[in-house]
Amino acid sequence: MMDRPDVMIHETAEVDDRATIGKNTKVWHHAQIRENVTVGKNCNIGKGVYLDFDVVIGDNCKLQNYISVYHGVKIGSNVFLGPHCVFTNDLYPRAVNDGFKVVETVVENGASIGANATIVCGIRIGENAMVGAGAVVTKDVPSNALVYGNPARVQGYVCGKGHRLKREKDGSFNCPVCGEVRIGD
Repeated sequence: MMDRPDVMIHETAEVDDRATIGKNTKVWHHAQIRENVTVGKNCNIGKGVYLDFDVVIGDNCKLQNYISVYHGVKIGSNVFLGPHCVFTNDLYPRAVNDGFKVVETVVENGASIGANATIVCGIRIGENAMVGAGAVVTKDVPSNALVYGNPARVQGYVCGKGHRLKREKDGSFNCPVCGEVRIGD
């Protein structure tokens, strides 16, 4: 295994010298981290993950195996990305495109994205939102929203720990597990 101070990089991983990797982060087998990527501290970058140039990953993130994160994507802190999820960065993809324009996507702090989800570029996934496995996300996801399906639609809300909230008669939401309360949609 190759090491930078306080970082574990597996010997089969390819990490560009211009990438910044935070303390206590682990980069596993066959991951590729390109130039000018910033990965925060205490992250786990799984097997076969691809981080395109200029991608930003916050602190305490877990990126499961075989994820593709293309330039134009910014990931907040405490974010979970399930295996094989993918982010796009072009609304009009073509093999040859002289007018290619990167469209930014933002994943806010605490969000979770399930396995095999596809995130179409130009959207924002809100704080503590949860995207179900296999979802195709084509629109912004509100904070604490639970979305799934193709296309993904709001199916409910979750607390900061990911438990599904129960809607009360007064319109508020209550977590039956941890007691968190959220007012309104």
